[in-house]
Amino acid sequence: MGLLLFLQDVSEIEKKIQEAPDRSYEIGVAIGTYLPFVVLILVAYLFYYYSKRRRDS
Repeated sequence: MGLLLFLQDVSEIEKKIQEAPDRSYEIGVAIGTYLPFVVLILVAYLFYYYSKRRRDS
């Protein structure tokens, strides 16, 4: 189910980029697409880091 949603999302992103009025809109779509994943990875790393520090002390 998750893979299906991911594939639909990719096709929607490609459609937005093709219909983009200029290059800066394409950059905004790319940033908006990847930013949530980067933030999620950072939050997961922070949880890991703090739990590791807590366990060591």
